[in-house]
Amino acid sequence: MMSAMTLSTPFTKFFCLRHPIALAPMGGSAGGALAAAVSNGGGLGLVGGSMEPVDWVEAQLVIAAEQTDKPWGVGFLSWAADVNTVKRALRHQPRAVMLSFGDPRPFIGPIRDAGAALIIQATDLDEAREAVDIGADVIVAQGTEGGGHGARRGRSTLPFVPAVVDLASPTPVLAAGGIADGRSLAAALTLGAAGVLIGTRFQAAIEALVDPAITKAILEGHGQDTQRSTVLDIARGAPWPAKYPGRSLGHPFLEQWRGREAELAADEAAKRAYQQAVASGEFPPQPVWASEALDLINDIQPAADLVDALATRAEEALARASSSTGKTEATYR
Repeated sequence: MMSAMTLSTPFTKFFCLRHPIALAPMGGSAGGALAAAVSNGGGLGLVGGSMEPVDWVEAQLVIAAEQTDKPWGVGFLSWAADVNTVKRALRHQPRAVMLSFGDPRPFIGPIRDAGAALIIQATDLDEAREAVDIGADVIVAQGTEGGGHGARRGRSTLPFVPAVVDLASPTPVLAAGGIADGRSLAAALTLGAAGVLIGTRFQAAIEALVDPAITKAILEGHGQDTQRSTVLDIARGAPWPAKYPGRSLGHPFLEQWRGREAELAADEAAKRAYQQAVASGEFPPQPVWASEALDLINDIQPAADLVDALATRAEEALARASSSTGKTEATYR
């Protein structure tokens, strides 16, 4: 394992982390072992609560708590979560709870009462302002390059992150969306972010709960082959709000129904055909949610090694930039 210098930011100081890297709480794949490995590597691991059964979530929280003594947390979908589920998760004493996609207000009281830090993801400036007004401890600014679900009418990471940084100051902001290597982390820091939230890159971690077919697709895929759509959610019967389509690798069913979402929603035979194709192995067991940074992902590693490598490469990138401009500042605020 490589050993990176410390990139000190308000985010690392708040959570006492070595590296300004957080694991996106990806539903189903970011389980307790992956979250613990990211935390043990010096980042902040977040278990994906998503729409998984509450017993599954609690089992993964137990694994996280048993496998690390470092800060870790859990993430939920605000539109899908239930207050009692969040309360049950809080009994496991996560250091942080992240809320995404929807109204976070019903969950804030229990989170504050439990003494957990509140992380809120924003996909546009209105959501960022709401997070500031609520008093989020950390705000995640998600650009449209990100894999999985995000804003239909959002902005790309490069212009969106500094806008949120300016709006939210002094609240720490994490950049998310299309971040998969140390150069991306370095770029986020120069934009004023206090760190990054990474999803797709950690899908190719040894500890990720990912079907081998999906891992293979991620390693072989290209960013240009990803696209954002609601087609696969409709086909699966996943009740995601239409304002948050998902970015996935291209898919025959997606191509067939693109632009015909309303027709698909009313076509029960088509949806059954999709489910049958999944059951027979013709289609992947889940959509291959993936960011535009797929071209930067070409191997599978232990998550702790990934965290260390990301931080090391970011230090190298920042050192190169500093030497070219004559600057030597090593702490990013």
